Amino acid sequence: MNNQKQQKPTLSGQRFKTRKRDEKERFDPTQFQDCIIQGLTETGTDLEAVAKFLDASGAKLDYRRYAETLFDILVAGGMLAPGGTLADDMMRTDVCVFAAQEDLETMQAFAQLLLFLKGFSESERNKLAMLTGILLANGTLNASILNSLYNENLVKEGVSAAFAVKLFKSWINEKDINAVASSLRRVNMDNRLMELFPANKQSVEHFMKYFTEAGLKELSEYVRNQQTIGARKELQKELQEQMSRGDPFKDIILYVKEEMKKNNISEQTVIGIIWSSVMSTVEWNKKEELVAEQAIKHLKQYSPLLAAFTTQGQSELTLLLKIQEYCYDNIHFMKAFQKIVVLFYKAEVLSEEPILKWYKDAHLAKGKSVFLEQMKKFVEWLKNAEEESGSDSEEGD
Repeated sequence: MNNQKQQKPTLSGQRFKTRKRDEKERFDPTQFQDCIIQGLTETGTDLEAVAKFLDASGAKLDYRRYAETLFDILVAGGMLAPGGTLADDMMRTDVCVFAAQEDLETMQAFAQLLLFLKGFSESERNKLAMLTGILLANGTLNASILNSLYNENLVKEGVSAAFAVKLFKSWINEKDINAVASSLRRVNMDNRLMELFPANKQSVEHFMKYFTEAGLKELSEYVRNQQTIGARKELQKELQEQMSRGDPFKDIILYVKEEMKKNNISEQTVIGIIWSSVMSTVEWNKKEELVAEQAIKHLKQYSPLLAAFTTQGQSELTLLLKIQEYCYDNIHFMKAFQKIVVLFYKAEVLSEEPILKWYKDAHLAKGKSVFLEQMKKFVEWLKNAEEESGSDSEEGD
């Protein structure tokens, strides 16, 4: 009997592939932690460099899957063991809240890292946004923390706008829109809210629709007003530059009308801007007896420009009030008021009805007695001319 163990038959000359299985990547928070801590060790304690590292690593590491681990690292320095303690055998970083300096500025800087990481779920972000709004309302956080919302990827994915909705609802609920606006102005963010959306959606119309539908009509109105204020400032700046260059009035008028249409600016607002721009383009003589002559010569030159934007009675009245205010605030112009009004009447910038209305009950309190006395004879002449015109009309009938 052959006691030698018989070998099993083998197949040769043919290769077999194993069946492909749906294999999921293994969940390994320890490896994720090692990658993050190694990167934080290289960046050091410069939180700006830390932010750049985290932003760049987001493309390679799954922040959403390891959100809890990431939070542990940035708060405590490493993964927490059951019971909330740091395991002795785990790596640890000093780039974390617990190892940071105990002052408000440092905590605000860390808050910027923690609040807006894409790894959090929508529910977690909503809670975080609401908490942030409350902390902003009670002054624990500075509004500059909102700079983190302008991260390009967060804006592109719609995370920033959604987060802002919850945050502002919470903030305005604790305070009011005026307090929120004041905080935003202090950190120069009152004109940046539209940047919460991608470039192709950065319009007042889109912002108002999005936030109004989300129940934040007050914020929508505030942004619209801010945009209008910004457009007015830009218009005045460009106007002054065009005047300084001596651009033709037809070009200036065309530019202003386009801006009015684009930014929904009324003629009453525009005439005030033009008046201010015209009066700021010259250095006035300080002698009262000479300034009136200088003003008439200067304003006569700009009459066609002013006339293009006094096509409505309310615009004419607005201009009269601007002239009154300017002459009162600049004492050398006190005696020039009547001369300016008469000039504009003759140049068809102003007409009878708005002048008479101003004289009767629409004037300002500033310099009232002085200016009404100056205008007395001219107003009487206008009334007589109006009566004569009416009589001629009746005779003609």
